[in-house]
Amino acid sequence: MPRARHLIVFARAPRFGAVKTRLARDVGRLAAWTFQRRALAAMLARLGRDPRWRLWLAIAPDAFARRPFRPRPPKGARIVPQGPGDIGTRMAGAFARVFTQGPPGPVVLIGADIPGVRARHVALAFQRLGAHDAVFGPATDGGFWLIGFRRPPPGTVFAGVRWSTPNALADTLANLDGLNVAPPLETLADVDDGRDYAKALTSGAL
Repeated sequence: MPRARHLIVFARAPRFGAVKTRLARDVGRLAAWTFQRRALAAMLARLGRDPRWRLWLAIAPDAFARRPFRPRPPKGARIVPQGPGDIGTRMAGAFARVFTQGPPGPVVLIGADIPGVRARHVALAFQRLGAHDAVFGPATDGGFWLIGFRRPPPGTVFAGVRWSTPNALADTLANLDGLNVAPPLETLADVDDGRDYAKALTSGAL
């Protein structure tokens, strides 16, 4: 029997004034909220109905995992809370939940604010997990837009990672010493500030 494939989209519920605060300082709260809502809707539309994987939407704040919000997730998606803690703690919890609760198979997690992500990127990540323990999609800022594992990662996978710095990917890789890490996927840009936003608009990614 083929193994299942699990895709986690890690996102914040689109709440005006409470999302993309760094971007909002450059472009205003309305533009930042509109971007976040449209980016999440577009990602769910592109990836959420693909039959090659099961979709899990890990949402924050946790209350939104228990009540309706827009953009509405695709039918069949599992909506789960991110839980407390920093981003590393919450991502580790998301992996643990899916590996524990879902049918056996590799798990890939992506952020919701990367307009360039397409189904081909996710499919390639799963393909590489067929022969490797871990896979990453590097981001232009030194972090990563995708991380995936063939089996549950070590509990120290995000220990000491310097988030929101150019060291985030390198720190995470250092915690995976001894694992067979796949060649990196395409480097993509997230949208954290006004410069990123302008580039995304110019490129047509939004």
